[in-house]
Amino acid sequence: MSDCQALAFGPHPDDVELGCGGTLASMVARGHDVRIVDLTRGELASNGTVAQRNKEAAAAAAVLGVSARENLGLADGGLVAGDQTAMLVIADAIRRHRPAVVLAPWRQARHPDHTAASALIERACFMAGLSQLKTPSTSAPHRPDVVMWYPLRMAPTPSFVVDISDVVGTKRAAIACYASQTVRSDGDVETLVNAAEGHTALSAREVVWGGLIGTAAGEAFIVDRTIPVADPVGLFAGGPQPLLFDARGRG
Repeated sequence: MSDCQALAFGPHPDDVELGCGGTLASMVARGHDVRIVDLTRGELASNGTVAQRNKEAAAAAAVLGVSARENLGLADGGLVAGDQTAMLVIADAIRRHRPAVVLAPWRQARHPDHTAASALIERACFMAGLSQLKTPSTSAPHRPDVVMWYPLRMAPTPSFVVDISDVVGTKRAAIACYASQTVRSDGDVETLVNAAEGHTALSAREVVWGGLIGTAAGEAFIVDRTIPVADPVGLFAGGPQPLLFDARGRG
């Protein structure tokens, strides 16, 4: 499998759309090869079925324009930070897709699967680069240049915010593909995702993050590294955006 520029991990189908769907759409619009890997099939969801989520995930991927999407089939509700088998499956996905950038859920989260997924992905990103580590496929070792952590319900101080003003409509269309989760029908359990307050909260977060950078909408990310800047004037004075990292992740 060829290298990709960005690989977004979600604990469940719909997490990447909710957390970083605008950024994925923006990356695709810039010509980047973007892919998605869902860890579980969401089989414990209060509403909908696995078959529905599979169709919805495929439809959302088409809306975002990503080049590939796969599901690792790990156990929904069973993600555990120290699970070596799960970590190896995730590391194998990193080796097969060979991303420069990984997007993953922020380690502070309401859902236990999200916090566990964050820890598993963080470990997998490092371990995937070790030549002696054996993973399910025969793919060569690979380590991403950086992990961009996306928050969902929590509001940490971001390392940076991506302007998604031009692609909010695409993000909304991708989220709308998950009707089993986002639309409450008769007999459905009310959740944070299908409640009216949930839709309002999503928009409010985008407005708040965008407000930090003077745009209509944004998505926040945290990186566990100091970002090198070659030209502060070019970065902050309205000049062309500088290249912060070269191919080896160095400024």
